[in-house]
Amino acid sequence: MPPHLNEETTMYDHRKLGRELGLFDSDPLIGAGLPYWLPAGAAVRHALESYIAEVERRAGYQQVYSPVLAKRALYEISGHWEKYSDDMYPPMDMGGEELVLRPSICPHHALIYRSRAHSYRELPLRFSELGGQYRSELSGVIGGLSRVRAMQLNDAHIFCRPDQVAEEAQKALSLINQAYLDLGISAARYVLALPAEDADFGSPSSKYVGDAAGWAHAASLLRDVLDNAGVEYVESPGDAAFYGPKIDIQVIDSAGREYSLSTIQIDFNQPERFGLEYIGADGNKHRPVMVHRAIVGSIERAVAQVIEVHGGAFPAWLAPVQLVVLPISDDEEKLAAEVARRASSRGLRVEIAHADEGNLGARIRENRLAPYQAILGAREAAAGQLAIRERDGSRRDAAPIGEVLDRIAREVIPGAIANAGDDLG
Repeated sequence: MPPHLNEETTMYDHRKLGRELGLFDSDPLIGAGLPYWLPAGAAVRHALESYIAEVERRAGYQQVYSPVLAKRALYEISGHWEKYSDDMYPPMDMGGEELVLRPSICPHHALIYRSRAHSYRELPLRFSELGGQYRSELSGVIGGLSRVRAMQLNDAHIFCRPDQVAEEAQKALSLINQAYLDLGISAARYVLALPAEDADFGSPSSKYVGDAAGWAHAASLLRDVLDNAGVEYVESPGDAAFYGPKIDIQVIDSAGREYSLSTIQIDFNQPERFGLEYIGADGNKHRPVMVHRAIVGSIERAVAQVIEVHGGAFPAWLAPVQLVVLPISDDEEKLAAEVARRASSRGLRVEIAHADEGNLGARIRENRLAPYQAILGAREAAAGQLAIRERDGSRRDAAPIGEVLDRIAREVIPGAIANAGDDLG
């Protein structure tokens, strides 16, 4: 059972700290709810995106890309236009065609699946995408990275046989829990989001598409997933997506507000609406089930949570600068540049705190958030060694430069990747 957020955990306001650390900012000429990423923040974002891509690759996902625009007709088929249009941007008239910024990636993946014939032997077929998604949020609710109008969503859709649904949802939950461990964050609670108790399935005025039997079956499968995982959860009638029930993994920010970060949804309805099929072992056509899954949800919200939990002292694999080289005097500057080059060649994010930037103590304090600091004095330079000071103040004995850099490079690999071998997911 994954850890839950300790009520006594110190939280930091990511909006304030993110600007102080040079991670992100905003400009009124770009607009509210549309932050931009500065170099340090872009490094964090890239590290998180690379991590997700590798975790998904090892778990059998195939990466795809799809446009952020589509015809209004696509969202009429999916049901978004009827049930979700209040959260969508208005259509743009392009030569008589109405194009819409997408509020969701799932209709695009349904079309990607539909573009080829599929056999039961191919399933489950897992499509993942880190893609742009747009929500018409009111100005009163947007702020920082937690709630934005344009987001990059870590999204995926699994097309599977009915007998594979429970296992795929269970694997998705395992990926989410492992990602939280690697990010050093915790779930505040798990929520099973269900339709309203008075849901009128099939009615034109209903909030939901599909029929009661399909919804009940999907909800039962998700309950089993949560029960098998051994996590405590609450049921929340009325909070389901319009196309199916879902598991929401919630986090809490520094102001005590609760947000959904990750989600798993079982969807019998969009495969029906898009006419998705596969050829079964009996040679006949069958309808796949669609499992929607986001490991860390939007990259923006995930980074906001990491900032708030760690106060800028990111896990080593995610830190914008992983190693700071501190030459004690000008005599070690040339070697410091060589150490930085060798560290960079090993994939480490490295900077030099030059000798003319202050005394050693001041430079150590200035770079206190870096996981590793390499002290380079006359003795270390003569011996071709590095002495490492870690973020918690502990020190390691000096060792040969290459050996030290190799060890750090191994240590900054996140657990999901370092320990998974070929068995992830």
